[in-house]
Amino acid sequence: MAEVPFIAIEGPIGIGKTSLAKKLSVHFDFHLLKEIVEENPFLGKFYDDIDEWSFQTEMFFLCNRFKQLEDIEKKYLNRQKAVVADYHISKNMIFAKRTLQEDKFDKYEQIYHILTKDMPVPNMMIYLHASLDTILKRIRMRGRDIEQNIKSSYLAQLAQDYEDYMNEFEVLHPNIPVIRINGDETDFVKQQNDLNRIINQVAYHLNGNAEVAK
Repeated sequence: MAEVPFIAIEGPIGIGKTSLAKKLSVHFDFHLLKEIVEENPFLGKFYDDIDEWSFQTEMFFLCNRFKQLEDIEKKYLNRQKAVVADYHISKNMIFAKRTLQEDKFDKYEQIYHILTKDMPVPNMMIYLHASLDTILKRIRMRGRDIEQNIKSSYLAQLAQDYEDYMNEFEVLHPNIPVIRINGDETDFVKQQNDLNRIINQVAYHLNGNAEVAK
């Protein structure tokens, strides 16, 4: 990979994106970019009443993610410093399409395209996916108060939305490798062998040949 590595990890809520990003950051000595989640003042209200609080919630995320990526581009990517992120800003459209009413979505989409037209696109994507049971279990395990009222139906639909999004991403960006990881069969937090397999996959795309994980 000739260009400076910019790896984005995506997948539904609670799937383990941040945990994996941290581990890859340490192993490859890449800068870690973490999305702002709990700092969103509207998120708790959003999970209680999606229709009422979706626009405020999505706009907060969009503006903060835009600022984060703008800083990352200036301070790291433009200086040939590799980055691994636990999200990419394109995920915003997944949530906006699902939660916003048509009139508000039209306004949101216009703002989104204005802000992101010059944003860097990751040159490697890692997609974590799992069954609804696994997602619910991991959300309970991490115990964020604001997530305890998330409806199972919302999570199930979100998981399908992510699947559709990643399938579309691969069509639109055929030259960007996508590493798919089944969370039902992989536990990179507790099982070092599982983590090593992911590291080897990442190293293969970075270097063109497999690296023996340490």
